[in-house]
This record gives sequence, structure tokens and C-alpha cells, in this order.
Amino acid sequence: MLIKTVLKRVHPLKLFVYGAVTIVANVVRVTVEPRKGSRGTCSGCKARGPTYDTSRTPRHFDFVPLWGMAVVLIYWMRRIECARCGVTVEQVPWADGKHHACNVYRLFLATWAKRISWTEVSRVFGTSWGVVFRSVDWVVAYGLKHRDLRAVRSIGIDEIAVWARQKYLTVVYQIDAGSRRLLWIGQTRKKEALESFFADWGVKRTRTLEFICSDMWHVYLDVIKKKAGHALHVLDRFHIVANMNKVIDKVRASEARTMARAGFEPVLAKSRWCFLKRKKNLTRLQRRKLTDVLRYNLRTVRAYLLKESLEGLWRYTRPDTAGWFLKEWCTRALRSRIPDIKRFAHTLRKHAPLILNYFRANKEVSAGAVEAFNLGAKFALRKARGFRTYGAMKTALYHQLGRLPEPRFTHSFC
Repeated sequence: MLIKTVLKRVHPLKLFVYGAVTIVANVVRVTVEPRKGSRGTCSGCKARGPTYDTSRTPRHFDFVPLWGMAVVLIYWMRRIECARCGVTVEQVPWADGKHHACNVYRLFLATWAKRISWTEVSRVFGTSWGVVFRSVDWVVAYGLKHRDLRAVRSIGIDEIAVWARQKYLTVVYQIDAGSRRLLWIGQTRKKEALESFFADWGVKRTRTLEFICSDMWHVYLDVIKKKAGHALHVLDRFHIVANMNKVIDKVRASEARTMARAGFEPVLAKSRWCFLKRKKNLTRLQRRKLTDVLRYNLRTVRAYLLKESLEGLWRYTRPDTAGWFLKEWCTRALRSRIPDIKRFAHTLRKHAPLILNYFRANKEVSAGAVEAFNLGAKFALRKARGFRTYGAMKTALYHQLGRLPEPRFTHSFC
């Protein structure tokens, strides 16, 4: 089958035809010609107009590689005499503006950039990192323009650490069942960042929100109460358990150092994961180690027993009974004489109404989906290594997690 026939089948061009095909130095060069009698399209107003003149030098457009060979479309651009815009360069259907890559090739590169690193994409297909980035940026811009935001009922708000020196991004996800995606990115985790989200989101769409899930960062709590107080704000199981594990680890590390300085037997050595992992996930050696440690009267042991008893909270289904359990647990924790546990109990008491919203939402709203997206975000940032700007970072995250619509072409090359 002729290369020209293949191109006609997979990438037909309206008002244009494929001409001569030559292969030079492992590059397939395909000329493109306008159909006889056809008028060009104004790049400004997209209206048809008569040809003013034709360029003396052709423009080369990179196309999808064929059988390991680079493919280039060659076309002599025409100028159009438009009644509205004056004399302009024509708009061709296979590329936008002054880009030297065909749109279908940009989609091809962006699709591969979801699967492997951008650097690897540029190496495999013989292009530059910048071309790959601009291709991804073009696909993301198209997706943001054409995405549908009408059915968003539940959102999760969190922050992710990027770069160094504790710099964060605020991220907002849709966490409705069956429709989970990245909705918005803010450059910091300050009050202004989240307020910008609600400003961009608009009052009308904000009123349709039913559930909002977040952690206990006070900035998020204040802004959500102010901007979307009608929605049920949930502090769910994931963040409570995660913070409790941090407390346990801190108590264990502090007590282990104290015992080492006092010259006691290092019974807490190599016991970190014995206290942090669920019982069913412990290995045989970890179970044996935990059994040995629990025989001692240590602050770490008392804190661990409190942590295990807190698991009973999540077995409740009604907010009132769950509230009773939480109140009793906090009372016990405040009598533990362990400062870190007492501070954690005060935090739970302070945020008890938001914690109980987890039960009012019938346990259907969870930050587990948010944390899964955060892992995906870190993967996307590692995979797209090479940029240093906030704009490129946003592009990488939207591309990987936004589930954005993409341009459609006659044939899929991936």
C-alpha cells in the first residue's frame, strides 16, 4: 500500500491533498497541496477568502513517525485577502498558528507522556523536551476549555509538598463516586489560594456542593466555613488515623531515646512498624516483637492501647452514638499523662462536629480518594522532571489527574 494511501486513510485533510512522497535520510517527506479551486481560511476570523500570494519557501510540519521513520509534511503557506482581517496567513487544518508540529502529532506525544517520562518521550521519538511540554500544554488547554463541571457534588481539598523548603500546592479534587478527578490547583496553601478556588468556581456551582472533605489545616477550615458553609464538611477516618500514628511514632521515638540515655534495655528498638501497622498486616517477627513489648509498662504501650481502642469509633453508624464514644475516648486520653496524646485528644474535641459529619454522610465521603490522588500527583511530578516553573507543574498535574477531554481525530495513533 502506498504511503500516500495510508495518510489519506488515517489523516484526511479537508480542502487539501497529499502530493509527492520521498524518503531522504530515513525521513519521509510528504508534500501537501491545496485542492484546485479551493479558497484558503483566514487565521483570524476563520472565514474563506481568495489567495493573495504563496510563500517562496515551504514550511515543515512534524507528523507521527511511521515504521520508525520520521514523517514531515511540507506545505507552501498562502496569504489570504480577507475582507474583515485584511491580508493574513492562512489557517491550515493540521496545525495551529506557527507551530511546526501537526496537531495529531502533539496529541500522540501527549498520550505517551502520560505513560512514561517526558524526557523519555523526547528521546524515543527524536524530538526535544520543549516540544513534548508544548504538546502536553496544548492538550491540557483544550481539555480545560471543554471539560464539563456541572455534576460536581463532592470535593476533597488537600495540600501537596513540592520543591524544597516546605513549599505547598493546594489541590481540589472531585471525589464523587464514579467521577474522580483533579479540578483546581493553587500555588500555595494559604488562605488566598483556597479563596481563589471558590472565586474561580463561582457562587452558582458552590451552591451545588453537598460534601467537602479536608484535613484539619485551620486555613482550610476557616475558608470552607465562610465560602461553603451550607455543605457538609467532613473530617474523615483517614486523617484521624494518620495523625494518631504520627503521635504514636513521636511518643515511641522520645521514650526510646530516654531509655537509651538511662541505660535501660533497648526494648523499643526496631519496633516502629509494630505500632504503626494494622495487626493483620504484621509479619510473624513483628507480632512476636509486639507481644514482647506489650509486657512492659511504657508510655508507648499505653499510647498504643489508646490507638487500638480508637478504632472502635469507626464501627458506629449513627452520629450520636459515635459522639458518645469519641467523648469517652478523649476523657481517657486526657488522663493518660502523655502530653502528645493529650494534645491530640484536645484536637479531636475541638473538631468533634466535623469528625461526626463523617457519620452524617453515611461514611460515603472519604479522604482516601484524595490521598490516592496525592500519590498520583507525586508520580506525575517525578515523571515530568525537568521543569522549574509553576505553570509547567500545573500542566503536568492536570494532564495526569484531570481526566480531561482530548481532541478527536480520524485515527488513534496510540
